[in-house]
Amino acid sequence: MSFGFEWPGLDPREAPADGDSIFGRGNHPHRGFLRNAPALPGMKQQVALRTTSGRLTGRRQFPTIVPMTGSLRVTWVILRTCIEERLVYRADFAIGTLFRFLPIITQIFLWGAIFAVGTSHARGDIEGYRYEDMVAYYLWAMVARAFSSMPGLASGMALSVRDGSVKKYLTQPIDMLGYLFWHRVAHKLVYYVVASGPFVLVFWLCRRYFAGWPDGYMLAGFGASLVMAFLLGFLIEALIGLVSFWFLEVSSLLFIYMMLNFFLSGHMIPLDLLPGPIYGVIQYLPFKHLAYTPAAIMLGRFSHAELAHELWIELSWVVALFVLNRVAFARGVRRYGAFGG
Repeated sequence: MSFGFEWPGLDPREAPADGDSIFGRGNHPHRGFLRNAPALPGMKQQVALRTTSGRLTGRRQFPTIVPMTGSLRVTWVILRTCIEERLVYRADFAIGTLFRFLPIITQIFLWGAIFAVGTSHARGDIEGYRYEDMVAYYLWAMVARAFSSMPGLASGMALSVRDGSVKKYLTQPIDMLGYLFWHRVAHKLVYYVVASGPFVLVFWLCRRYFAGWPDGYMLAGFGASLVMAFLLGFLIEALIGLVSFWFLEVSSLLFIYMMLNFFLSGHMIPLDLLPGPIYGVIQYLPFKHLAYTPAAIMLGRFSHAELAHELWIELSWVVALFVLNRVAFARGVRRYGAFGG
């Protein structure tokens, strides 16, 4: 989604741009990607500007409806440019993905010791998890985390607000959340295309830990849960980043979130191994859908009715967080003030 701006007596493309302009001025890595973009009819949004001793403030009013073709054209330009940028680092993606699976070796030995594999007193299962199920769970959880993790999103947004480069989203025809969303979509698309080789290799080497494939209904639910895990991961981190409109430094908040996320998402251990009262609270939080839900689906931990219930809860969190992001962004922009040229 993108917005245009109407300056009184001034063409939007001639509006004063800061040193980090996405239209080509300055040293931004994406500079110039909209310089040759076609003008999109109907892209107007009123912006009230006030200058006092070099201070620039802006208030956004509700945007007018942008024609569908124009919106799709801008989205395609953003997506194509970000994909081209990410393809520069395809070797880094492949090697990095392969090494990210190395911790699974630790999990194999750890749970092998817990289950006493290869000894005379080997344990059959723990709360319905066999040794092979545990290894398979961590492999599927890593796939889910690859969808839901958003490294650098919140901290990058906070830095943009702190150093003033967020002004480019207020004075040029681009929506901040829309641009960041499609930038992440491009990153994930390239990541999985390039990293498919390492994923296939690791899963093939660990094939003996998988009992089999679930039915088509569960596979469809797994795909839906991965898509919504991506949306949840983006929306949660974006909301933390938007807090920087009120508190310029969000590193402490981000650290707390990362610690809670690592445990409450099921990345550390399967959540249904926790005591009943604790799991009863966690199951209504959004974090479990970032890793545990997709992995549990592939292990057959849900019935068809339970899967539908889980997906409805996940979708509800996506909608709620989307609304919170738009409200926080609108209010943050109203109180934002930038100094200098």
